[in-house]
Amino acid sequence: MKLKITATDHPADADRQALLDLLVNFNADRVGEMPFRQFALLLREPEQDDVVGGLYAHWLYDWLAVELLIVPEAYRRHGFGSELMRRAEAYASDVGCVGVWLNTFGFQARGFYEKLGYEVFGSLDEHPRGWQRYFMRKLLQPIPRTGRGDSPE
Repeated sequence: MKLKITATDHPADADRQALLDLLVNFNADRVGEMPFRQFALLLREPEQDDVVGGLYAHWLYDWLAVELLIVPEAYRRHGFGSELMRRAEAYASDVGCVGVWLNTFGFQARGFYEKLGYEVFGSLDEHPRGWQRYFMRKLLQPIPRTGRGDSPE
């Protein structure tokens, strides 16, 4: 079988979508269709209704993944970050998620998440150089043991 490999620094959205569709089909053949849902909690300035911070997450394979959490400096230490996370966890629990996972850099908010009950389950050194990137999770319910291994092969 012949294929060619091409490289681009500016991939088209359609190319990314083609790869994603192939991967989604591969996964669905093994674990069934799983909904992908997006979720956001926005902090808005009351008079202008401008977004000044918030949380953006997605739900896939029974876990809520927090992609973005930002509370600007002027609004920190007033409980907004904790409340955003509490509401995200409540949403995750309501839809039956096993837990919530996220990642944070060493110069960001590891201690904040640990105070909320998150634990590090992995890290990546020198990302960015001189720092670590931490992958953290918080279980909301016991993980069911299915007896399946890591790989079908």
